[in-house]
Amino acid sequence: MLCEFFKNFFAHSIREWITYHSWLGVEKWFVYDNNSDDEIKTVIEDLDFEGYNVSRHVWPWIKTQEAGFSHCAIRAQSECNWVSFMDVDEFYYFPYNPVSGFPGQGSLRTLVSNFTTSSSIGEIRTSCHSFGPSGLTSRPKQGVTVGYTCRLQSPERHKSIIRPDALDTNLMNVVHHFHLRKGFTFIDLPQNTAIINHYKYQVWENEGSRDRAPGLGTEPIEPPDWRLQFCEVWDTGLRDFVLANLGDVTTGVLPWDRSIYRISNHCARDFVSDDSYIVFVSMKMGCFGDSLVLTT
Repeated sequence: MLCEFFKNFFAHSIREWITYHSWLGVEKWFVYDNNSDDEIKTVIEDLDFEGYNVSRHVWPWIKTQEAGFSHCAIRAQSECNWVSFMDVDEFYYFPYNPVSGFPGQGSLRTLVSNFTTSSSIGEIRTSCHSFGPSGLTSRPKQGVTVGYTCRLQSPERHKSIIRPDALDTNLMNVVHHFHLRKGFTFIDLPQNTAIINHYKYQVWENEGSRDRAPGLGTEPIEPPDWRLQFCEVWDTGLRDFVLANLGDVTTGVLPWDRSIYRISNHCARDFVSDDSYIVFVSMKMGCFGDSLVLTT
């Protein structure tokens, strides 16, 4: 299960976040909405209709993320073996392993299942790489995992997956990790096992006046050379993986691509049309005919 807090800015990318992590094996999402006024409610309703187990919880209190995490942890105790506390701009990435090869579908579920029977591991910590605008000046059409490919060299902080039954009864948590009960500890995943790509510094239209970037301040004025900042290492690992594994084999269309438009509620079928072809893509599990290309 994934638990997420947000306010605005992310309605356009939550579909990518949920679709991708569903492919990795996540089965349920608790989304805490901190007074958003964008179209996030509609997007979540669409995702739920399409078969993703997403619940939206209105959390109106400002500066109370830690309390919300505790609330989510209590909910998870009766529903989940493991719960991850992440942001919508953070994506798990499993690098190529010389021994086991490329990661497959359900890799995240497989990872946590290795610790389910442990009598001492209550938290799995994963380092985060922070990505910058990567030279872009407009939102990447294929999503953040494909569009942003330049990052800072050194990891920043970590994010956690926790066992709800291993949490201390006080439910104290700081920066996405919890205090554990006596007898439980955490494990730091090696970066060659898993990493989180944090698309933290995006194109300016996504940044607005937020003050989380160093030196950004609170004025909605784009800094000089913003598109080139926070870029020390070109890293196309997750981009290449997504294009190779999640794109439609015929069209290359990614499952979260919103350039395709809903034409029928039955099987949630979408379509895209231009001068040369029409493509129908099934977006709901249980429907037949994953894709059909009609040349004209």
